[in-house]
Amino acid sequence: MVETVAFGSVPTKLGDVLAAVTEEGVAATAFQDDPAVRARIASRLGLAVADDPARTAAARAELEAYFDGGLKEFGVAVDWRLMSPIQRQVLGTLFTTVPYGQVMTYGELAARSGTGVPARGIGSIMGSNPIPIIVPCHRVVAGNGLGGFSGGDGVESKRWLLTLEGHLPPTLDWDI
Repeated sequence: MVETVAFGSVPTKLGDVLAAVTEEGVAATAFQDDPAVRARIASRLGLAVADDPARTAAARAELEAYFDGGLKEFGVAVDWRLMSPIQRQVLGTLFTTVPYGQVMTYGELAARSGTGVPARGIGSIMGSNPIPIIVPCHRVVAGNGLGGFSGGDGVESKRWLLTLEGHLPPTLDWDI
């Protein structure tokens, strides 16, 4: 059987969030759905694209429920193939130990992951996370504030996600 990737997206306040799903699980997400993003992900995976809405249904349903405020923990399978072993260890530690509504500093994640990667390196790993939202790099913050964020509209998207999760108080104009 030839392995493929299927794409599906859901409309959210942060844009049309795209999920790329292989036979193994969600291999990538993006804050934008357009042909160029899909082509870049398929190329990185080295896989042909399949039109398979059934394969993406669970990821789309969970993303929709998350953005509606009803899902606190993703249950879809994750395909870690786009990550190096170090990225996999750091992001896997994040994925399994930092629950909805909580945050951890870059330094704390560096220590918890046991990789020897310094805090600055943890920031680079967060910035290269191919599966944002599901693997919640938005929950990793600087010791003196939010830190950076490379997804969506940058730090404003991180702020929105942390507000959705109840870690930050909503501003007067915040709307789920």
